[in-house]
Amino acid sequence: MQVIGRYIAVIQFLVLALSGVAHAAAPTKVDVVYQATRNGQPFATIEESYRAENGRYKIESVTTGIGVYALFGKRRLLSEGEITPEGLKPAHFELHQGDKAKKSLFADFDWSAGKLNMQVKGKPVTATLEKGAQDIASFIYQFMFAPPAGDEFNLPVTTGKKLRDYHYKVTERDVVVEIGDKKFKTIHLMDADAASNDDSKELWLGVENHYLPVRLEMRDENGMKIEQTLTSIQVE
Repeated sequence: MQVIGRYIAVIQFLVLALSGVAHAAAPTKVDVVYQATRNGQPFATIEESYRAENGRYKIESVTTGIGVYALFGKRRLLSEGEITPEGLKPAHFELHQGDKAKKSLFADFDWSAGKLNMQVKGKPVTATLEKGAQDIASFIYQFMFAPPAGDEFNLPVTTGKKLRDYHYKVTERDVVVEIGDKKFKTIHLMDADAASNDDSKELWLGVENHYLPVRLEMRDENGMKIEQTLTSIQVE
């Protein structure tokens, strides 16, 4: 399940730039399903839901392993917070791995005090909360409000263990990605620090799919190719 953990972290460690897109145009309901493969072999299914109502949002992500990976239990992410003119403003984040309570992570965003209060293995960890910070479940949905506008950008993102800045660059725009019999026009993002990062990754955001990821690629610690592809999307 360590591979699944690293994989989930990947999709959630990408960064964005605010472009001023009005949040009123963003969907209020999103359901997506992704298939994750390792060197071409399926090893997990990721199901996510996004709901927005009365100025609040809730995101849930569940990763279910296939075959031997199923033995480690489901991985669940939860993000809740406010919808502002700039997009998502997280208030609370949780990560759970199967029934192993010791592996659960919690993060509370105290915006008034400028503090991110985390619980790691039951112990408190505090970081200075930066403007625009996201968690690993919320930040990909922030693209719906603010697609990448510049060529490079940074964003503070919490994993539940720590808060750090991630640096990405736009390498291509309007590049077509084929998944099965479907074609998606996308923006291609890469880790700007890939030369010094063992877990460098690439992401393709669907331009006509509210800038949600349609494809993700990385290499794990053993050099295996990890790929996540969109298999289903429903938006309202």
